[in-house]
Amino acid sequence: MNLLSHLLSRAHASADQAARIDGYLPLERYGALGDGRSVALSGSDGSIDWWCVPNMDSAPLFDRLLDAENGGRFVLQPTESFTVERRYRDESNVLETVFTTASGRARLTESMNSGTAGRLPWAELARRVEGIEGQVAFDLVMRPGRRGDTVNPYHSTIGEHTVFHVERVLGLFVHDDAVVCDWADEGITGTLSVAAGERCTVAIVAGRDEPLVAPDIRQIDERIDVSDQEWRDWCARVSYSGADRDAFLRSALALKLLLYSPSGAIAAAATTSVPEGIGDEKNWDYRYAWIRDAGYTIKAFLAAGAEAEAKAAFTWLLNQLRETGTRVCYTLGGGVVPDVSEWAMPGYRGSTPVVTGNLATDQQQHGVYGDIFETAACFVACGNILDSASAELLAHLADECADRWRTPDAGMWELQDEQHYTMSKISCWQALARAVELADQGQLPTTCRERWSRERDRIARWIEDECWSETKQAFVMYPGSDKLDASLALAVRFGFDGRERLKLTLDAIDRELGAGAFHYRYSGMEKEEGCFVACSFWMIEALSELGHRDEARARLERLTQALSHGNGILSEMIDPESGAFLGNLPQGLSHLAHVMALAALDEKADCD
Repeated sequence: MNLLSHLLSRAHASADQAARIDGYLPLERYGALGDGRSVALSGSDGSIDWWCVPNMDSAPLFDRLLDAENGGRFVLQPTESFTVERRYRDESNVLETVFTTASGRARLTESMNSGTAGRLPWAELARRVEGIEGQVAFDLVMRPGRRGDTVNPYHSTIGEHTVFHVERVLGLFVHDDAVVCDWADEGITGTLSVAAGERCTVAIVAGRDEPLVAPDIRQIDERIDVSDQEWRDWCARVSYSGADRDAFLRSALALKLLLYSPSGAIAAAATTSVPEGIGDEKNWDYRYAWIRDAGYTIKAFLAAGAEAEAKAAFTWLLNQLRETGTRVCYTLGGGVVPDVSEWAMPGYRGSTPVVTGNLATDQQQHGVYGDIFETAACFVACGNILDSASAELLAHLADECADRWRTPDAGMWELQDEQHYTMSKISCWQALARAVELADQGQLPTTCRERWSRERDRIARWIEDECWSETKQAFVMYPGSDKLDASLALAVRFGFDGRERLKLTLDAIDRELGAGAFHYRYSGMEKEEGCFVACSFWMIEALSELGHRDEARARLERLTQALSHGNGILSEMIDPESGAFLGNLPQGLSHLAHVMALAALDEKADCD
């Protein structure tokens, strides 16, 4: 195993893995569990602090992540002080935590279960405790959240089962006979103990507005290992065979968690309102599907050889464009993202507001055109075929792009200040360049092919004339500005002309936006937020594509070292000084940028 893979997958053992700050666990101490429908965040201290049921964009059942005192949680924690070792099982999203106390050692294995036929038609969160040495006692707490006091959980008896209710969510707490627990409307408290060689399993089975299956705890326990094997089988089909396969798989598995299997949509992240700066107000709901993230992730799946996931996501994207029109983002089930509303919750480490919904859906972002056409081009480059309805839709979007590229927009970073952002113009160039290529391949109608070609060339000349700064020796964020934008590293991937100027732009980004191994999104952000993790992977990919492979490899090793204190999932941002993770997580953009950087460094990468 090379250094990169070792750093990404190694276990951590320390007492501060369980240390909370004002009741909040550092974000880098979370691991993610998922089943293709929802994602739970499991903390290194044994507390599951986030889980939306039944879907990623549903209201949370557990929300301690945003409310340390009153938030919902599912805790399995040794009764005495402990140290922690954590790791995902190899090629799996099943998570293992080993607790060591003065009296013994025990392993906690956690899974959002699936079955042999794939995702279960109910939500099943399973936690198995196994004794390794001596005897370890655990405290158990299962407390549903109140969503900022907008709902009041309660329990009742239905038939032979005691169940809990949270608004329209109905749930079962299933456990071995060895678990001793007490019920109240507020939740469940209990204890369990395991000696070496013993095991005990607890689980939650839940659904919303649907009949609930009541499985036996032995079936649930068996499905932990079934789920583990399903993840391994999926990884075995990933075609990437480069030197960094272990690291590639870890990020591919994280992306797989964000694929909403009922529709094929890809969530930007699994959480809402996790701040980009502690105490800041830049808190967003990322539990929706952005065209940008979907397009990049589809390409990442294609690079991994995961054609089924790529096809499902691409079909979902085309359907949304056809049914709802060109928008920045959509709900996971399809349709318009709701307006922003707030919950009366304290927020992660006091960072408010806590919100649902997102205003970006109504923004004008020209980057969506490039994202759509790059996705289509990559899909076709892997030997696939566009149907006539999709071809007609794409031709219409190419015409739309040709008409709109001269107008200002909100840019990739969804800013309130509309400008002629350089990256947006490059995205329009990219869209029309891909449209021409697809028409030449017979994948799109050729009626407007010459028009697309002429507009493509006009955009390129406009960028060269208006967006280059001799003073900065770089393409600037928008004409007349002296700001730099790290997303311009993506212009290399997109195949934009002017490789010499692109390399000079990368050098300028390093000088002005770099912070150790990381980079800020654009000029001035060092005063407001952390570094944007994806930007640094984009820089590595760009350097590799420009032929600076040794430098790119060295940067990758440094970046991986700087991220190695996490538990295998990446957040949106990071504090370059403290290493604290910031922003929503798992962040799809961070993981797919990692995947594409590794694919660029692998000379044998498919469909890249």
